[in-house]
Amino acid sequence: MKNLSVTILTKNSGDSLVATLQSLETFSEVIVLDTGSVDDTLEIAGEFPNVKIHHAEFKGFGPLHNEATSIASNDWILSIDSDEILTPELIQEIHKLDLDPNNVYSIQRDNYFNGKKIRSCAGWYPDPVVRLYNRRKTRFSNDAVHEKILREDLHLIALQGTLKHTPYRTISDFLEKMQKYSTLFAEQNRGKKKSSLFKALMHGLSAFIKSYIFKRGIFGGKEGFIISLYNSQTAYYKYLKLAEVNKWT
Repeated sequence: MKNLSVTILTKNSGDSLVATLQSLETFSEVIVLDTGSVDDTLEIAGEFPNVKIHHAEFKGFGPLHNEATSIASNDWILSIDSDEILTPELIQEIHKLDLDPNNVYSIQRDNYFNGKKIRSCAGWYPDPVVRLYNRRKTRFSNDAVHEKILREDLHLIALQGTLKHTPYRTISDFLEKMQKYSTLFAEQNRGKKKSSLFKALMHGLSAFIKSYIFKRGIFGGKEGFIISLYNSQTAYYKYLKLAEVNKWT
């Protein structure tokens, strides 16, 4: 698609990047904005002729997405994570779209763990994400974590094609992301939200009940239990770290 640029943020994304970039070979421009990879991420990206590699310091996910957008040659932006793969149906649908600047477009993301498609758990299913937009009309929020495309008064159009997403390949991936995201959450909300040990415990308990019971993780076997417990621990440490940076006030 000649009037559309794809943007991807990377750091040590070598394990997943090949499949992601292979699914983007029909797009004329793919912007890879890397924040210090020390694995084979940059070598992999350099093998694809439609990929342009740029470098930046990590400054939060929202600002980084907007920086990647500013580098692109086109106003229409498709934002993809380095562990997501476009399905053939989604690729065909995007290429056939009559893009309207007054619209933003959401894509259903199918999340996988341990080789299984997860059909339960909070944040995992359903998981529609707004990823296609015109940069002259909107942008990502400046949030360091849990960033989102600002819809404002734009119309939301849901696409039928899906993204295949494998966010965690090992248990270590869960732990690394929990550490990173909980720290970003605490720094982002320092002095803006109150927290305490009690609030951290309540958020953790609530997250587990929501994910395992109300979002049907209980029917997801061991994967549903692992994900629900991870959601609980992430919520607990987010608010515990927030209490710490707020000096436990």
